[in-house]
Order: sequence, then structure tokens, then C-alpha cells
Amino acid sequence: MQSLKIAATGMAAQQMRVDVISNNLANMSTTAYNARRAEFADLHYQQLTRPGTINASDGTIVPTGVQIGLGVRPSAVTVDHQQGSLSATNGELDIAIDGEGYLEVTLPSGASAYTRDGALKLSADGLVVTSDGYAIAPEITVPDDTRSISINPDGEIYAYFDGEVDAELLGQFTLADFSNQKGLEAIGGNLFLETEASGPPLVATPGEDGLGTVRQGYLEDSSVDSVREITDLIQAQRGYELNAKVISAVDQMLGATTQIR
Repeated sequence: MQSLKIAATGMAAQQMRVDVISNNLANMSTTAYNARRAEFADLHYQQLTRPGTINASDGTIVPTGVQIGLGVRPSAVTVDHQQGSLSATNGELDIAIDGEGYLEVTLPSGASAYTRDGALKLSADGLVVTSDGYAIAPEITVPDDTRSISINPDGEIYAYFDGEVDAELLGQFTLADFSNQKGLEAIGGNLFLETEASGPPLVATPGEDGLGTVRQGYLEDSSVDSVREITDLIQAQRGYELNAKVISAVDQMLGATTQIR
């Protein structure tokens, strides 16, 4: 009987689906987190009689054949890049990307990573960094005697100083976009890496080339829909239970077979 193996793949698939759902629910409050979705595909088929073969008895064509499926397998865990709602924080270095695009950050290894988490901070040297201390690229340094800063929708950051009327331009944020955002590699910490599947980054200033704009004093909320996740969790639980019942039923059938005298 193939049913034991088939049901086992079904249980493993639903377990993986629950893992993805639990990760989504755990990140309900994570800034700029995008919900994930598990996707599955059926396994190979055992071709007992191929469709379209010739019936040897009278020469007619078999219309459907006999194909026995061998279960299910995970095909992908995709990221839903729907933008989350923007929440006002009034923080001077809190920025939200309203539209497409990612901020580029420089990792300690020198490699580039990308994030939509705009909860920025200042390092001891006045460098604009992420919450984990990674510098934003291109680097922007805020002087120690800055009274306040202002960031316009184009990503330009200005500093105001005591005794001066005019603001000083410190730099400008740039945004990166990818032809296939779902191909980015998530490494944790709200960071993504470029891959061959994502394509190279397309870097431009905010508001150009289809990129979003920057909103100071806002942060992007997680895009997780808790109601949908709970519904999916119930469906996954029921699917797991049904596959477990298949295994129980097959076990009883095998038991009946061994008791035949």
C-alpha cells in the first residue's frame, strides 16, 4: 500500500504550513515584516495505464488511463510583498517607504543587504544606522551639534543648528528595487540579500523609476493578517488530522489482512 507514504507526505506538508503560519504570527509586530505563504505541488504519478494508449483488445484509445498519485511536496515559501499600513511615531529618524523599494545597508563583511525597516538610529560617531548597527548606504553622518533634522519625500536629510536659519543638506537616502522581489534571500533582522533569482538591484532616488517616497516620522507595520492566519491554521490542523486518520485506516486494513487464515 502506498497510502502510508502518501499520508505521511500530507502530514509533513501540513506541519510545514503550520511552521510558516506560526512564524507569521510571531512577527505580527515586526516592523515592515511581510507575511509568508507555503505552496505545495503534487509528487510523481505511478502510471499503471497511460492516457492515450491503445487498448490491445479492440484498438480503441484509452481516454483517461490509470494514474496513482504519490503524495505532496513543498514547492515554495513565497513572500507577500504587500505594503503594511504606516503608523505615525514622530521619531526624527523613523522613516517609512511609501511604495516600492528597499533601503541599502552595509553588513560588517562589506556586503550589501536590503531592508524596509526604517527605524533608524545614530551611532556614537553620528552615523545613520539600523537598529542592529548596520550603516545605511550611502553613509550619512549627523553632526553632534544638530538641533533637529528633517527628511523630505525625496530622501534628502537636512540638519538645523542653533543660531542658523538655513538648514544644511547632509545627504540623501537612495532606494533599491528588484525585478523579482520574491527571489530575495531573507537572512533575519528584517534584511534581504540579492540572489540570482532576484536580479541585480536597481538603485535610484525616492520617487523616481517607480520607487516609493520617504515619509519621516512613520514606520511600516507588519502586513500579517491575524484573522487570515488563524483561518489557515485551522485548515492546516484539519488537514493534518485527516492525513493521520488515513494512516490509522490503512493500519487497520493491514491488520485485517494479516488476520486472514
